[in-house]
Amino acid sequence: QVQPVESGGGLVQAGGSLRLSCVASGGIFGAMGWYRQAAGKQRELVATITSFRSTNYVDSVKGRFTISRDNTKNTVYLQMNSLKPEDTAVYYCNTPPGSHYNYAWGQGTQVTVSS
Repeated sequence: QVQPVESGGGLVQAGGSLRLSCVASGGIFGAMGWYRQAAGKQRELVATITSFRSTNYVDSVKGRFTISRDNTKNTVYLQMNSLKPEDTAVYYCNTPPGSHYNYAWGQGTQVTVSS
């Protein structure tokens, strides 16, 4: 089973920006999503993008995060601006719930936002 590789996380001050990348060998087909899991909390879906590049976001990140994809590079991106301490989490990519195919969960990339 394909396991995406996430990267781009790090430590940033509140108000800063990061750009996450997710590469899935073998290609990305259909809708993709970025999830995050904060310590002690359940994993949540924060952004999705369809194969037609229609996007959707959880309310807490609307206007700050932008999901995009480059099918030629088998890559999905998450541009995160105006970061807040509550954005601190491990970020993962995978297909959205209900998709015909799910990747194995990758290692994720840690995002830490200091106040």
